[in-house]
Amino acid sequence: MGRKSAIVRFHRAYWPGFSDQGDRTLLKPQKPENEAARLAALHRYEILDTDGESAFDDLVAIVAGVCSVPMASVSLVDADRQWFKAQQGLGDSTETSRDVSFCGHAILNPLQPLIVPDALLDERFCNNPLVTGEPCIRFYAGAPLLGLDGVAVGTLCVMDVQPRRMEDFQVRALQALSRQVSYLLELRRVSRQFNLQLQEREWYEQQLQHYQTELEAQNADLAEQTRTDPLTGLPNRRAFAAALATHMQKPTSGHARLAIAVLDIDHFKNVNDLHGHAEGDRVLVELAAMLKAQFAGRGMAARYGGEEFVLLMPDTTLEEARLQCEYVRQGVAVLPLGLPLTVSIGLACQQQDGNPEDMFKRADEALYRAKRNGRDQVVVA
Repeated sequence: MGRKSAIVRFHRAYWPGFSDQGDRTLLKPQKPENEAARLAALHRYEILDTDGESAFDDLVAIVAGVCSVPMASVSLVDADRQWFKAQQGLGDSTETSRDVSFCGHAILNPLQPLIVPDALLDERFCNNPLVTGEPCIRFYAGAPLLGLDGVAVGTLCVMDVQPRRMEDFQVRALQALSRQVSYLLELRRVSRQFNLQLQEREWYEQQLQHYQTELEAQNADLAEQTRTDPLTGLPNRRAFAAALATHMQKPTSGHARLAIAVLDIDHFKNVNDLHGHAEGDRVLVELAAMLKAQFAGRGMAARYGGEEFVLLMPDTTLEEARLQCEYVRQGVAVLPLGLPLTVSIGLACQQQDGNPEDMFKRADEALYRAKRNGRDQVVVA
């Protein structure tokens, strides 16, 4: 009663004509004009009321993590219900009525995600029992799942009990992952067709294995994208920060300590301006390959952003780290790129009771001293 009274007071404050009498009606989602074709596409997948599958569960877990929400689901919209192929944070629910579903509204515009920052401020949902009662949805974002013929059969959606707004990268991730769910649905349909003929034709068995392997690779890529730079293949800034924090917790002995270096390509803007961004990307890829080869057996090389890279050197004396950076600097100068290239490097070693942020800041300050002193050199913090 306390929650219901609060909601009534809220709506009276913002809508003077609001009444909590029994004549209020729920704004049910309309059915799209292509409803018959949409349902036919959904039923071709033969997926409704099937058991859970880890591939769908994994995608739900990933989208919930990327969007930082407690609830997410792969929802398929049938004629009169919304059924969950996979869900997180919704208890034991497997389906809800289509009349109260957010996803029923989301499929009306197949080409755009539906984002509801605060359901209590949206006339379509303010009276919805999923908002006024359990699971108390306040925020919703759903990206339609499209079949091969372009009709929306459901959504990949995220929800929260708090109103919120999505960052641009989260919206893009939600849309990208919804495409992966659609692809998975199609692979599952094709796999079912192949399974019917596995005993008759060996070709079908080979194709099924190919699709399964491709699906596993794509799922692995999705997880890898959160910690890998897509251009160079090196670990990204997030992965480097995690590795640095882990290594700083390890005990050191003698003169061997943890060292990091920040590397920046000198005058990289000139490369892009004079030779084009494609050539700039080639330079970054070639430099990344050299760094990856040098630090493959020990430590880590990562792309921090733009033309800036970071090097992690564990169990290394300061002099060893400096020599290693000098070796990198000299190696860059002789890369077979067809154009002159130099780098400036700032180096810092772990200090007692230091933290990752301070250590990186000292290396970064050393890098800028190297640039002010003429570039193409290694400066120790």
